[in-house]
Amino acid sequence: MATSKKNSTIVPPVVEGETFTSLQIAKDLGTDVSMETKLRLLYKLQQTDTKIDKIYLLRGELPLEVQDLEDSIEGLKTRIANLEKEISDGEAFVAQKKQDITGSRALIEKYEAQRNNVKNNREYDSLSKEIEYQTLEIELAEKKINDTGKALVEKKEALATASSTLEGREIDLENKKKELETIVEETQKEEEALLKQSEELQEQIEPRMLNAYKKVRSNLRNKLAVVTVKRDACGGCFNKIPPQRQLDIALSKKIIVCEYCGRILISPEFENE
Repeated sequence: MATSKKNSTIVPPVVEGETFTSLQIAKDLGTDVSMETKLRLLYKLQQTDTKIDKIYLLRGELPLEVQDLEDSIEGLKTRIANLEKEISDGEAFVAQKKQDITGSRALIEKYEAQRNNVKNNREYDSLSKEIEYQTLEIELAEKKINDTGKALVEKKEALATASSTLEGREIDLENKKKELETIVEETQKEEEALLKQSEELQEQIEPRMLNAYKKVRSNLRNKLAVVTVKRDACGGCFNKIPPQRQLDIALSKKIIVCEYCGRILISPEFENE
Protein backbone atom coordinates (compact mmCIF):
# COMPACT_ATOMS: atom_id res chain seq x y z
CA MET A 1 0.00 0.00 0.00
CA ALA A 2 1.46 3.31 -1.08
CA THR A 3 1.81 6.06 1.49
CA SER A 4 1.59 9.72 0.65
CA LYS A 5 4.62 11.82 1.50
CA LYS A 6 3.90 15.13 3.20
CA ASN A 7 5.75 18.16 1.93
CA SER A 8 7.47 19.92 4.82
CA THR A 9 9.15 23.28 4.58
CA ILE A 10 12.36 23.71 6.51
CA VAL A 11 12.56 27.19 7.97
CA PRO A 12 16.17 28.41 8.27
CA PRO A 13 17.09 29.54 11.78
CA VAL A 14 17.03 33.22 12.66
CA VAL A 15 20.52 34.70 12.65
CA GLU A 16 21.22 37.27 15.36
CA GLY A 17 21.88 40.70 13.85
CA GLU A 18 20.72 39.66 10.39
CA THR A 19 20.05 42.50 7.94
CA PHE A 20 18.32 42.85 4.59
CA THR A 21 21.73 42.76 2.92
CA SER A 22 22.37 39.22 4.21
CA LEU A 23 18.87 38.18 3.13
CA GLN A 24 19.52 39.63 -0.31
CA ILE A 25 22.28 37.08 -0.94
CA ALA A 26 20.53 34.19 0.85
CA LYS A 27 19.60 31.36 -1.52
CA ASP A 28 16.67 30.03 0.48
CA LEU A 29 14.36 31.91 2.84
CA GLY A 30 12.49 28.76 3.74
CA THR A 31 8.88 29.26 2.49
CA ASP A 32 6.91 28.68 -0.69
CA VAL A 33 5.31 32.12 -0.56
CA SER A 34 6.26 34.28 -3.53
CA MET A 35 8.77 37.05 -3.00
CA GLU A 36 6.21 39.63 -4.15
CA THR A 37 3.82 38.50 -1.40
CA LYS A 38 6.63 38.65 1.17
CA LEU A 39 7.51 42.18 0.10
CA ARG A 40 3.88 43.28 0.21
CA LEU A 41 3.48 41.92 3.73
CA LEU A 42 6.68 43.62 4.81
CA TYR A 43 5.55 46.92 3.29
CA LYS A 44 2.14 46.65 5.00
CA LEU A 45 3.93 46.04 8.30
CA GLN A 46 6.09 49.11 7.68
CA GLN A 47 3.01 51.24 6.94
CA THR A 48 1.29 50.00 10.10
CA ASP A 49 4.34 50.54 12.30
CA THR A 50 4.80 54.02 10.80
CA LYS A 51 1.26 54.93 11.89
CA ILE A 52 2.07 53.67 15.40
CA ASP A 53 5.27 55.74 15.36
CA LYS A 54 3.23 58.83 14.48
CA ILE A 55 0.97 58.26 17.48
CA TYR A 56 4.01 58.01 19.76
CA LEU A 57 5.43 61.11 18.08
CA LEU A 58 2.18 62.95 18.84
CA ARG A 59 2.71 62.17 22.49
CA GLY A 60 6.22 63.50 22.07
CA GLU A 61 8.37 63.71 25.17
CA LEU A 62 5.37 63.79 27.51
CA PRO A 63 5.82 60.24 28.92
CA LEU A 64 9.50 60.99 29.65
CA GLU A 65 8.63 64.39 31.13
CA VAL A 66 6.04 62.76 33.40
CA GLN A 67 8.59 60.16 34.52
CA ASP A 68 11.25 62.84 35.12
CA LEU A 69 8.80 64.91 37.18
CA GLU A 70 7.78 61.89 39.24
CA ASP A 71 11.44 61.08 39.94
CA SER A 72 12.14 64.73 40.78
CA ILE A 73 9.16 64.88 43.17
CA GLU A 74 10.26 61.68 44.87
CA GLY A 75 13.75 63.15 45.32
CA LEU A 76 12.35 66.41 46.70
CA LYS A 77 10.13 64.56 49.18
CA THR A 78 13.14 62.61 50.43
CA ARG A 79 15.15 65.84 50.73
CA ILE A 80 12.32 67.58 52.60
CA ALA A 81 11.96 64.63 54.99
CA ASN A 82 15.72 64.68 55.67
CA LEU A 83 15.71 68.46 56.24
CA GLU A 84 12.73 68.24 58.58
CA LYS A 85 14.51 65.55 60.61
CA GLU A 86 17.75 67.57 60.70
CA ILE A 87 15.83 70.67 61.84
CA SER A 88 13.97 68.68 64.48
CA ASP A 89 17.23 67.12 65.72
CA GLY A 90 18.92 70.55 65.70
CA GLU A 91 16.14 72.17 67.72
CA ALA A 92 16.24 69.29 70.20
CA PHE A 93 20.02 69.73 70.47
CA VAL A 94 19.62 73.48 71.15
CA ALA A 95 16.94 72.80 73.79
CA GLN A 96 19.23 70.27 75.49
CA LYS A 97 22.16 72.72 75.49
CA LYS A 98 19.96 75.41 77.02
CA GLN A 99 19.03 72.98 79.76
CA ASP A 100 22.73 72.22 80.25
CA ILE A 101 23.43 75.96 80.60
CA THR A 102 20.66 76.30 83.18
CA GLY A 103 22.12 73.34 85.08
CA SER A 104 25.65 74.80 84.93
CA ARG A 105 24.47 78.19 86.20
CA ALA A 106 22.68 76.50 89.10
CA LEU A 107 25.89 74.64 89.93
CA ILE A 108 27.91 77.88 89.77
CA GLU A 109 25.51 79.55 92.25
CA LYS A 110 25.79 76.53 94.52
CA TYR A 111 29.61 76.43 94.33
CA GLU A 112 29.88 80.21 94.91
CA ALA A 113 27.71 79.91 98.01
CA GLN A 114 29.87 77.04 99.27
CA ARG A 115 33.08 78.95 98.45
CA ASN A 116 31.99 81.82 100.66
CA ASN A 117 31.89 79.47 103.65
CA VAL A 118 35.07 77.44 103.10
CA LYS A 119 37.54 76.95 105.97
CA ASN A 120 40.75 76.39 103.99
CA ASN A 121 42.44 77.25 100.71
CA ARG A 122 42.21 73.70 99.41
CA GLU A 123 38.40 73.74 99.44
CA TYR A 124 38.41 77.25 97.99
CA ASP A 125 40.62 76.23 95.06
CA SER A 126 38.59 73.10 94.41
CA LEU A 127 35.32 75.04 94.25
CA SER A 128 36.94 77.74 92.10
CA LYS A 129 37.97 75.07 89.59
CA GLU A 130 34.43 73.67 89.51
CA ILE A 131 33.07 77.18 88.90
CA GLU A 132 35.61 77.72 86.13
CA TYR A 133 34.73 74.36 84.57
CA GLN A 134 30.99 75.11 84.58
CA THR A 135 31.70 78.56 83.11
CA LEU A 136 33.61 76.93 80.24
CA GLU A 137 30.75 74.46 79.76
CA ILE A 138 28.34 77.38 79.46
CA GLU A 139 30.58 79.11 76.90
CA LEU A 140 30.93 75.89 74.88
CA ALA A 141 27.18 75.26 74.99
CA GLU A 142 26.46 78.84 73.90
CA LYS A 143 28.90 78.43 70.98
CA LYS A 144 27.21 75.18 69.92
CA ILE A 145 23.79 76.83 70.22
CA ASN A 146 25.00 79.72 68.07
CA ASP A 147 26.51 77.42 65.41
CA THR A 148 23.48 75.16 65.38
CA GLY A 149 21.20 78.19 65.17
CA LYS A 150 22.98 79.40 62.03
CA ALA A 151 22.77 75.92 60.51
CA LEU A 152 19.06 75.76 61.37
CA VAL A 153 18.43 79.07 59.61
CA GLU A 154 20.10 77.71 56.44
CA LYS A 155 18.21 74.43 56.66
CA LYS A 156 14.88 76.16 57.17
CA GLU A 157 15.57 78.32 54.10
CA ALA A 158 16.49 75.18 52.13
CA LEU A 159 13.30 73.50 53.40
CA ALA A 160 11.17 76.46 52.30
CA THR A 161 12.82 76.43 48.85
CA ALA A 162 12.40 72.66 48.48
CA SER A 163 8.76 72.83 49.60
CA SER A 164 8.05 75.63 47.13
CA THR A 165 9.79 73.71 44.34
CA LEU A 166 7.84 70.56 45.24
CA GLU A 167 4.56 72.43 45.04
CA GLY A 168 5.46 73.75 41.59
CA ARG A 169 6.60 70.32 40.35
CA GLU A 170 3.39 68.68 41.59
CA ILE A 171 1.33 71.25 39.67
CA ASP A 172 3.46 70.63 36.55
CA LEU A 173 3.05 66.87 36.96
CA GLU A 174 -0.70 67.15 37.27
CA ASN A 175 -0.88 69.27 34.11
CA LYS A 176 1.45 66.96 32.16
CA LYS A 177 -0.53 63.91 33.24
CA LYS A 178 -3.80 65.50 32.13
CA GLU A 179 -2.26 66.44 28.79
CA LEU A 180 -0.88 62.93 28.31
CA GLU A 181 -4.15 61.29 29.35
CA THR A 182 -6.04 63.43 26.84
CA ILE A 183 -3.72 62.43 23.99
CA VAL A 184 -3.73 58.76 25.02
CA GLU A 185 -7.52 58.75 25.26
CA GLU A 186 -7.81 60.26 21.78
CA THR A 187 -5.42 57.75 20.20
CA GLN A 188 -5.91 54.65 22.35
CA LYS A 189 -8.44 52.86 20.11
CA GLU A 190 -6.42 53.57 16.99
CA GLU A 191 -3.21 52.47 18.70
CA GLU A 192 -4.74 49.19 19.92
CA ALA A 193 -6.10 48.41 16.43
CA LEU A 194 -2.73 49.18 14.80
CA LEU A 195 -0.79 47.14 17.36
CA LYS A 196 -3.09 44.19 16.73
CA GLN A 197 -2.70 44.61 12.97
CA SER A 198 1.10 44.80 13.38
CA GLU A 199 1.12 41.56 15.39
CA GLU A 200 -1.03 39.78 12.79
CA LEU A 201 1.27 40.88 9.97
CA GLN A 202 4.36 39.82 11.92
CA GLU A 203 2.88 36.34 12.30
CA GLN A 204 2.64 36.07 8.49
CA ILE A 205 6.24 37.16 7.87
CA GLU A 206 8.99 34.58 8.10
CA PRO A 207 11.23 34.99 11.16
CA ARG A 208 14.43 35.89 9.28
CA MET A 209 12.81 38.73 7.34
CA LEU A 210 11.04 39.98 10.45
CA ASN A 211 14.23 39.87 12.47
CA ALA A 212 16.09 41.81 9.76
CA TYR A 213 13.22 44.32 9.54
CA LYS A 214 13.35 44.99 13.29
CA LYS A 215 17.15 45.21 13.24
CA VAL A 216 17.22 47.76 10.42
CA ARG A 217 14.34 49.77 11.94
CA SER A 218 16.11 50.01 15.28
CA ASN A 219 19.16 51.58 13.60
CA LEU A 220 17.23 54.19 11.61
CA ARG A 221 16.16 57.53 12.98
CA ASN A 222 12.90 57.65 10.99
CA LYS A 223 12.26 53.90 11.48
CA LEU A 224 11.65 53.38 7.74
CA ALA A 225 13.17 50.00 6.87
CA VAL A 226 11.05 49.39 3.74
CA VAL A 227 10.74 52.22 1.22
CA THR A 228 9.59 52.76 -2.35
CA VAL A 229 11.62 54.24 -5.19
CA LYS A 230 10.72 57.90 -5.65
CA ARG A 231 11.96 59.98 -8.57
CA ASP A 232 14.56 57.34 -9.42
CA ALA A 233 15.97 57.49 -5.89
CA CYS A 234 15.77 55.57 -2.61
CA GLY A 235 12.80 56.79 -0.57
CA GLY A 236 14.92 56.59 2.56
CA CYS A 237 18.30 58.15 1.83
CA PHE A 238 17.41 59.74 -1.57
CA ASN A 239 20.46 58.33 -3.38
CA LYS A 240 19.96 57.61 -7.07
CA ILE A 241 19.03 54.06 -8.13
CA PRO A 242 20.41 52.77 -11.49
CA PRO A 243 17.75 52.03 -14.19
CA GLN A 244 18.51 48.28 -14.30
CA ARG A 245 18.13 48.04 -10.53
CA GLN A 246 14.82 49.88 -10.79
CA LEU A 247 13.60 47.23 -13.23
CA ASP A 248 14.51 44.48 -10.76
CA ILE A 249 12.69 46.36 -8.02
CA ALA A 250 9.58 46.71 -10.21
CA LEU A 251 9.54 42.95 -10.88
CA SER A 252 9.46 42.17 -7.14
CA LYS A 253 11.14 38.81 -7.74
CA LYS A 254 13.92 39.23 -5.19
CA ILE A 255 15.05 41.35 -2.29
CA ILE A 256 16.72 44.55 -3.46
CA VAL A 257 18.57 46.51 -0.82
CA CYS A 258 19.77 50.11 -1.09
CA GLU A 259 23.55 49.93 -1.18
CA TYR A 260 23.79 53.25 0.65
CA CYS A 261 21.41 52.86 3.62
CA GLY A 262 20.54 49.13 3.78
CA ARG A 263 16.77 49.59 3.40
CA ILE A 264 14.65 47.25 1.29
CA LEU A 265 13.56 48.92 -1.93
CA ILE A 266 10.11 48.09 -3.32
CA SER A 267 8.07 49.06 -6.34
CA PRO A 268 6.22 52.41 -6.25
CA GLU A 269 3.15 50.40 -7.31
CA PHE A 270 2.90 49.06 -3.77
CA GLU A 271 2.47 52.61 -2.49
CA ASN A 272 -0.25 53.36 -5.04
CA GLU A 273 -2.20 50.34 -3.85
